[in-house]
Amino acid sequence: MKFGVITFPGSNCDMDMVYVLQDILGNEVVNLWHKDKDLQGCDAIVVPGGFSYGDYLRSGAIAKFSPVMEEVIKHANKGGYVFGVCNGFQILTEAGLLPGALLHNESQKFICKNIHLKPQSVSSALTKRLDHFKSYKIPIAHGEGRYYADADTLKSINDNDQVLFRYCDEGGHITPESNPNGSVENIAGVANVGKNVFGMMPHPERAADSVLNNEDGRAIFESWLALV
Repeated sequence: MKFGVITFPGSNCDMDMVYVLQDILGNEVVNLWHKDKDLQGCDAIVVPGGFSYGDYLRSGAIAKFSPVMEEVIKHANKGGYVFGVCNGFQILTEAGLLPGALLHNESQKFICKNIHLKPQSVSSALTKRLDHFKSYKIPIAHGEGRYYADADTLKSINDNDQVLFRYCDEGGHITPESNPNGSVENIAGVANVGKNVFGMMPHPERAADSVLNNEDGRAIFESWLALV
């Protein structure tokens, strides 16, 4: 599988993503620049974390106008895979590729720590091969990670099995106390209706190397790769 990882001005997780996809998982990876208009035949596009354009206006609000995003939208609309992590998730919601929005954390503070996730969707490639009875320890690092959607959207994404992950405690219990940022219904990641566009706030690429004593994030990538 050939991956393209986009770099925007302010991206800081792009090379982490390249390292995991290429060096750990053995895929072909190309670096894409935000001004590119050619996705170079990539099967999947990854929009990584960071602070694109300094997070001015709203996180992801400027990045959605980058030339490369025109091609990403076309790719997604044709059924191609797109995966956004943290700032990438914000960009994909701003671009209309994913439902909902990411707001300032309830605490109004930047949060950087390990949290736990429970897989929800049984039909998404990103989660289908995961253990749905297990909690996965994945880091977060964001100031605007509070997922929000109106009641109709929430009903739709729940009915269509589009919720990828919910924040939980170490034992897998989805509780208000395990919600780090105030996200509605503890939602940490969602997919589009076609299940080819994914977004999540936690960083699986930061939990995919044995050197870090945590490979829970690697399992997420392996679930995806096993089904494509």
